[in-house]
Amino acid sequence: MPHIDVPGARLYYESDGHASAPALLLIHAGVANLRMWDPLVGALAADHHVIRYDTRGFGQTTTDDVAFSDRDDARHLLDHLGVESATVIGCSRGGGIGIDLTVETPERVRGLVTIGSGPSGFPDTELTDEEDAFIDRLDAAYADGDRQLMNRLDVELWSIGVTRTAGDLDPEFVRTAYELNRPNVARCDEQPKAEPLEPPAYDRVVDIQVPVLATVGEFDLSETLAQQAYLVNAIPNAAGYIFSDTAHLPSVEHPQEFLDVLTGWLAEHAL
Repeated sequence: MPHIDVPGARLYYESDGHASAPALLLIHAGVANLRMWDPLVGALAADHHVIRYDTRGFGQTTTDDVAFSDRDDARHLLDHLGVESATVIGCSRGGGIGIDLTVETPERVRGLVTIGSGPSGFPDTELTDEEDAFIDRLDAAYADGDRQLMNRLDVELWSIGVTRTAGDLDPEFVRTAYELNRPNVARCDEQPKAEPLEPPAYDRVVDIQVPVLATVGEFDLSETLAQQAYLVNAIPNAAGYIFSDTAHLPSVEHPQEFLDVLTGWLAEHAL
């Protein structure tokens, strides 16, 4: 199983496609692991070098309790595979890592796609009453130390969404959403400390020059919807897309629609 040793951690990664093809770096959401990209990899690898990995605290990656940079981890992986620059596709916190990476080392990023993501330093946004009530449930589970309950509530909050119920959704998607987050419980005892980008990306995204596609699901949290709108308005070369009938994981819930949007955008920008 492919791993790369980086300072204080051992990153699990997978790569598909020909190494000489244009590179795509896929960074998963905080309620998932690299398996979230499974439905897309076959099609993308037909004409791209597809690279994905489990970030620290997730999936099959293991880490010591050390300070680290998510941006460095991504760059170490690209260096290990001999990739000078890639189009970064990140979901949720994975998209946040992608934004920070683009701001900090723009020469390593050819294009950027975000899914339900926002820039570091984004100001606090007032939540709806429903969202507030759900966060209170998560806080109670955290106070009780109930990791299994926290893991399930995270899926209900993000993947299902506070205005939808699991019973109204495709049972296969619901099963997959829980399965994608379940392995992360095993990483809960690891306490690495991510070093934030300084200054944060919020005021710096205006300088991003590469093509950007900022997407979001219509039933995502109100803050995430505001973040996507901000990216579209603030970044000079940004396009936006809102996926209907989905929350935080449109690429998992509606993979074919996501693939159509993504591949069309990649072709448009020769990425």
